[in-house]
Amino acid sequence: MTHDFTKALQKINDLSLMKCFITFFIIVSLFSCTPYYKIETPARSSSLTGTEFYRNAASFKWQQRDSFVLKEIFSGNLPSFLKKFVPVHVQVKDSLTGKIINATYYVSPDYLSVGTDNDWARINITPYAAQKIADSFQCFLPTKKMVDDIYKNAKVKLEPVPMYAYRDSTPTMYHHHLIVEGQRQGRKGLIAGIQKDVVISGKIARDTRPDRVAIYGWHKRDGAPIQPLYTGHVYWWVDYSQGIRLVYRKIKMNGKWIDYIDVLKDPFFQKLLCDEEYCDFYKYPF
Repeated sequence: MTHDFTKALQKINDLSLMKCFITFFIIVSLFSCTPYYKIETPARSSSLTGTEFYRNAASFKWQQRDSFVLKEIFSGNLPSFLKKFVPVHVQVKDSLTGKIINATYYVSPDYLSVGTDNDWARINITPYAAQKIADSFQCFLPTKKMVDDIYKNAKVKLEPVPMYAYRDSTPTMYHHHLIVEGQRQGRKGLIAGIQKDVVISGKIARDTRPDRVAIYGWHKRDGAPIQPLYTGHVYWWVDYSQGIRLVYRKIKMNGKWIDYIDVLKDPFFQKLLCDEEYCDFYKYPF
């Protein structure tokens, strides 16, 4: 009787131990499959809201607006959801071996914004200011191909809303943000189709005119971009339609993190991120 009881008790203990191991592995699996990558930003020391930002910046031109944005962003004043970068999965096939290379990069779920979780607003800045922020956050700006891939993966795709008067004025930028929010209606997730992207492009390095900015995108619902790849604007031209999408600078390939510059320098791997003839422009100067 005692022997049978001991065996039964041991069986219960073994089952309990097995359940503990199963629970542990489930928890580990859940954490290892976290559907976002959280970037590090400065601790918040400013509580200026998005509405207050635009109220204060209403009369600003690009220089003042850039400076104001940098001050707020480097004070940690951006909504917390922007820190949780979401994955975009891409692949390329080696035409010689037939081998498929898979990679994942992480992008901000929305365009660069200023403000609190309860009151934030998208902002428009020069590529030089954007590059300062990207470098500080261990990020880079996307390529043309990446903008296309982000749109394909977007959960929230909105119809572009062009505006035609006072395109580079700060009030127009805020007005456009409010229009987008009216379209979004609180839907969450990776969003696209609401801005042209400031991108990195080999065309910048080969343009005979100095100090250019490359823009691309603003996809319509059929997937066609309003804006083809364009380097006709000088870098300080910024209007309501030019957004800044940050990308974490490490690309995950075959379980390893590789810097985006190393990926772009490789004649084969660069096809994961770039579909231009030249993929050798990595960042804007500042």
